[in-house]
Amino acid sequence: MEKTAVLIFDAAQRSALATTRALGKRSDIQVFTTDRHKQALAGCSRYSHQYLTCPNPSDDTQKFLNWVNDTVIKYEIDFLLPVTEVTSRTLVQHRDALPPCKLPFADIDTLLSLSDKSALNHLAESLGVPVPFSQYCQRASDIDHDAISFPCVLKPALSKVLVDNQWLETQVHIVHNAAQLQQLTEDKVYFNNHPFMVQQYIDGHGAGVFCYYQKGEAKAFFAHKRLREKPPSGGVSVLSASAPINPDMEKHARALLDAVNWHGVAMVEFRVSADGTPYLMEINTRLWGSLQLAIDAGVSFPELLFDGEYKTLERHRGFKEGVQLRWLLGDVDNLYLQLKDKNLSTSEKLNAVGTFLTPKFSNRRHEINRMDDMGPFWFELKHYL
Repeated sequence: MEKTAVLIFDAAQRSALATTRALGKRSDIQVFTTDRHKQALAGCSRYSHQYLTCPNPSDDTQKFLNWVNDTVIKYEIDFLLPVTEVTSRTLVQHRDALPPCKLPFADIDTLLSLSDKSALNHLAESLGVPVPFSQYCQRASDIDHDAISFPCVLKPALSKVLVDNQWLETQVHIVHNAAQLQQLTEDKVYFNNHPFMVQQYIDGHGAGVFCYYQKGEAKAFFAHKRLREKPPSGGVSVLSASAPINPDMEKHARALLDAVNWHGVAMVEFRVSADGTPYLMEINTRLWGSLQLAIDAGVSFPELLFDGEYKTLERHRGFKEGVQLRWLLGDVDNLYLQLKDKNLSTSEKLNAVGTFLTPKFSNRRHEINRMDDMGPFWFELKHYL
């Protein structure tokens, strides 16, 4: 049986490992993995046929594109699947310069209409999707200081910007006073040369909806809740569980993705206020960190992306709720940070230890360490130690 050659980028990411396993298990696919490192997490998987080292797209876009062009021809690659923003935007923007191969993303203008947070906010307002009160600025001098209530959020329109053929990473900042606002706008170049917003701070918790669309039609939705994070105050999920989809969030996600005739995956992120209102934060137009949980619960987004480029798909029907996913070494970090936190009492620290050690024998899987594919775990453990 002839196999379709798939090149999965950003192999150091956990989402790339989940993608490699999901596609590499299929008899009709041969997976190649790549990243800028000599070896990477997904490249250690038994489901990666071959690992290739590529130039860093953040350092030199053209060198990276030349490498992709040569690699596609040399290995007869049929399908490209990036999992980070820089790689996906680079490939989508230069799609026409690459040899013929599948790339499961919308065109660059559509992609930017969602990944550009300022443009997305305007779209959401026109559709009646709740957004925080926002000022739209091109430079620091555009800020209306009289209209600001602290704390506020200083949010660049794009999380990555291309400057002189190199990618510059921006950052969202929570600002507590006028002096901090002035300092940030003076210190960070992306607040003077690129669009940004000054937004109302929404006191609440984060939540999201994960989606797959095929040529403007909704095909699959998924949701989860975070049980533990690193750092514990909020960050990367280290223990999560599949959960029912909030109907308001799904409605808002549909409105936004329908409006741009979306194609591909999207993670629509909200912040839910105390009164239960979900305020739109951003949309990530790529695969996400906790991807393995969706796959374990019954929604294999990598396979939807692959199959959706070759045939019309049926609407995916549901998923199993209550499935847990644990990133073991990330959870170790969570425990360590709690134990060294001087603001936690001894009883709270003992509770954290007990919670960490309590086994769960059903509906929980580990993200990296899997008995049928332990190579990535040994690689991660070596670097962790």
